[in-house]
Amino acid sequence: MDDVSELARPNTFEESGRRMAEAGRYLAGGVSSNFRLGISPTPLMFERAEGPYLFDADGNRLIDYYLGMGPMILGHTPRDVIAAAAEQMGRGILYAGQSAVEVEAARLICAMVPCAELVRFNSSGSEAVQGALRIARAATGRRTVVKFEGHYHGWFDNILWSTAPPAGANGPVAGSLGQVADEGAIEALPWNDLGAVRARVGRGDVAAVIMEPAMCNAGAIAPAPGYLEGVREACTASGTVLIFDEVITGFRVGPGGAQARLGVTPDLATFAKAIANGFPVAAVAGRAELMELCAKGVVHGGTYNGQAVAMAACVATLRRLQEAGAYDAMEARGTRLMQGIREAFAEAGVPAVVAGFPTIFHVGLGLEAPARNWADLLRLDRAGYVRFTTALLRRGVRALERGAWFLSTEHDDAVIEATLEAVRGAVREI
Repeated sequence: MDDVSELARPNTFEESGRRMAEAGRYLAGGVSSNFRLGISPTPLMFERAEGPYLFDADGNRLIDYYLGMGPMILGHTPRDVIAAAAEQMGRGILYAGQSAVEVEAARLICAMVPCAELVRFNSSGSEAVQGALRIARAATGRRTVVKFEGHYHGWFDNILWSTAPPAGANGPVAGSLGQVADEGAIEALPWNDLGAVRARVGRGDVAAVIMEPAMCNAGAIAPAPGYLEGVREACTASGTVLIFDEVITGFRVGPGGAQARLGVTPDLATFAKAIANGFPVAAVAGRAELMELCAKGVVHGGTYNGQAVAMAACVATLRRLQEAGAYDAMEARGTRLMQGIREAFAEAGVPAVVAGFPTIFHVGLGLEAPARNWADLLRLDRAGYVRFTTALLRRGVRALERGAWFLSTEHDDAVIEATLEAVRGAVREI
C-alpha cells in the first residue's frame, strides 16, 4: 500500500471549497491576505481550534503546523492567555492612552531581549519594520537600506523587494503589481556573502542593513560561521544601523530571540507573531539613543498600538515563555520530528533537506545539501512539495506549502508520532 489507497477514510474538503466560492462574493479572492490564496486542494474554512488541532468546515481534525503562520507558540487555546485577555476586556478595550499592561509588556521585552533598551508597540510586523527603517534613516541622515535576497520584511512598497527574485536578477525585484519604486532607496545583496556587505556599507552611505538573523520565511538557512559577527562589525565601523527582523524568530527560537541564541546583538529589532500567541501585537525595540528619536521628531503612530487586550495577552505569553525550561519539551519534540521527516525521505530515496530550529524548521524537497542563500533555494521542487502537503492534509496534518513547520508547546509526543506516521504515508504517495 504505497499511495492514497492506504487511507481508510482520507480527509475531503468539499465544504471548504463550497464556502470559499461563497466567500469570493464578498472578499476579494475569498481571503484577506494573499498568503492564504492558492492552497491545495482549496483554502480551508475553519470552525474552531484547540491545542495543536484545527477543526475545519468538513469536520476534519487537523494537526496544525501552520500555527497561524507562526504566532501560536502556546497552542490555539492557552487558558492563561485567554483568561488575561478576558479579564482586561472587562476593564476596557482601547483607551487612546497608556495602561499598566502595556508598560509591563515593554518591561518583559527589555528583560528578555539583548538589544531592547526601549520599545514601541505596533499591530503587525510590517508596521514594526517601517518604524525601524524610519528610525535608522533619521539617526544616520542617510537614505539607502540594504536587504537580502529571499528575506521578507513585510508587504509595504519600500521593502517588498527581492523576496523571491528570479535567477540572475539585476537589481531589486518588485514583489507586487502597483508597487512604487524609490530609486536608490533599497538594495538587495545575496545572503551569507560577507564580502558583499563589507564592500557596500564601507562606502559610508547606508542607513541600515536589515535581515532575518537566520533565514526562516522562504527557507531555513543558518548564517555562515562568522557572518553575523562580520556584518555587526562592518555596520559599527560605517555608522550603519543593524536591524534584525525577528518577526518569526523572536520568542520562538528562545526567550531572547535569535540574537540571544546566536550571540550577536543588533541596534534595532522587530518582533511580532509569537510575542502574543495570536493577538495582534508587534514591536520595534533597540538601543535607547535610537528609540528615543520616536519622542524627538520621528513620527511613530497607530490607533491600536498598545491596545490593552492585546497587551494583556502579550504579558501572559511572555511570562510563560520566560519560565525556566519553557522551550525544553518543544525543542526535544521538534528535533524528533525533524529527524523523523529526514528518515522518511531518505528511506524513500527522495532528496530533501530538513534544516532550521526545532521550533521553526523548513523541509526543502529536491535539495541535496543545506542551502546557503536564495540562489540555492531556486532548486527546490516546489510542485512536488505541494503534492506532499496535499497528501499530508488528507492524512490529517496541515503544513505550510512553502516548507516551514512551526511547533507549539501543545505538540506532545503522541501528536509527533501521529505526524510522522502521516509523513511516511505522504512520502510513499508522492
